Amino acid sequence: MAKVTKDMGILDIVQQHPEALAVFQKYGLGCIGCAAARFENLEAGAKVHGFDPDEMVAEINSLIKE
Repeated sequence: MAKVTKDMGILDIVQQHPEALAVFQKYGLGCIGCAAARFENLEAGAKVHGFDPDEMVAEINSLIKE
């Protein structure tokens, strides 16, 4: 399965890897209900909320491996 990158769109990530929702929720990002999720990539969303996008990507990819 393909790895998630910080350049991927938020909705694309969740559609391809529903388990990623747990990471978004952990960081308090209600990305699915947010209009910006339709066009924003993970890096932009993380930075707007003050989180490290690389850390989030690592956590999502760790979940995908399991």
